[in-house]
Amino acid sequence: MDDWTTSPRALTRRNAEGWTFFTEAVRDFRTTGAVAPSGRTLARRLTDPLRAPTARPLNVLEAGAGTGSVTRAVIPLLSRDSRLDIVESNERFVERLRHLISTHPDLAADRERVRVHHTLVEQLDTRRRYDVIVSGLPFTNFHPEQVEAIMDRYLDLLHPGGALTYFTYLGTRRARSLLGGRADASRHRAVEEVLARRQRRYATACRTVWGNLPPGQGIAAASTVGAGNRPGRAPPPGRSGKRCMT
Repeated sequence: MDDWTTSPRALTRRNAEGWTFFTEAVRDFRTTGAVAPSGRTLARRLTDPLRAPTARPLNVLEAGAGTGSVTRAVIPLLSRDSRLDIVESNERFVERLRHLISTHPDLAADRERVRVHHTLVEQLDTRRRYDVIVSGLPFTNFHPEQVEAIMDRYLDLLHPGGALTYFTYLGTRRARSLLGGRADASRHRAVEEVLARRQRRYATACRTVWGNLPPGQGIAAASTVGAGNRPGRAPPPGRSGKRCMT
């Protein structure tokens, strides 16, 4: 790992970003979903598809990038001529992300191949499709209809054979039942049911990261996800998904 990520200056930057994330979580927890950015191990799990050997440039999408904890894991994995689109709806996070892109040494030769879009992923229109989508959205903070819409949008944006990774936090169901009202707990269960259906159909790997705050489960979707393989159509033989813990 280089000095850009391990130097005292980098540690100061991460502390500042952690504070930014925390203050935004206090202001609007629904859109952040946690009190701290994703840790390095969870970021590595989410970026695993980018480590697979490839002979061509990739189009990569990161949705819900926050302060850039996963973005920093993505950028060094971009092969020459690969492109990265980053989607974030929080204005303060967008400012952090644009600063990250403008200063990251791995992008010094061509910063235009990474773009930050201040919008919702449902409204993203880049007129391209993606080989890899990395999702950092806090699904269990949303309504089930929104989760369905986002997952459908991911399917629309993926190339056939593309890879999708996302995560869920462990233990949030019990926290909702203790701290939230009955309606919130019911909404949370409905979202879990939506995710469980998608996981049974498409998930190929579920890896729990206990050291994350809160503990998270990185989920890799089957490579069969893509256009023409929307819910309601049977997955190809031998490619059914697996059930992940919640």
